[in-house]
Amino acid sequence: MHAVAADRAKRPAGLLAARSLIAATSAKRRPLVVAGAYDRAAIMSAAIAAARIHQGRTDSTWGEALSVTLKATWQLAKAARTAKAH
Repeated sequence: MHAVAADRAKRPAGLLAARSLIAATSAKRRPLVVAGAYDRAAIMSAAIAAARIHQGRTDSTWGEALSVTLKATWQLAKAARTAKAH
């Protein structure tokens, strides 16, 4: 059980860098949350753009890069939705 919990606690390589990259560039693109609902097309578009950069920086596979950037993009979208609700 300790091994399972330890695996869950690890952050993927480059997650924080991907999140800051998406935060910096998403202001220039479509918002991730529109009228309190997630804009899934905007989320996917931002994740793909960041995945291209992330893949070049970390020399990871496309699947790994997209996984990291999607996770980071969803974190930002959830934070934006929470911020707009308050």
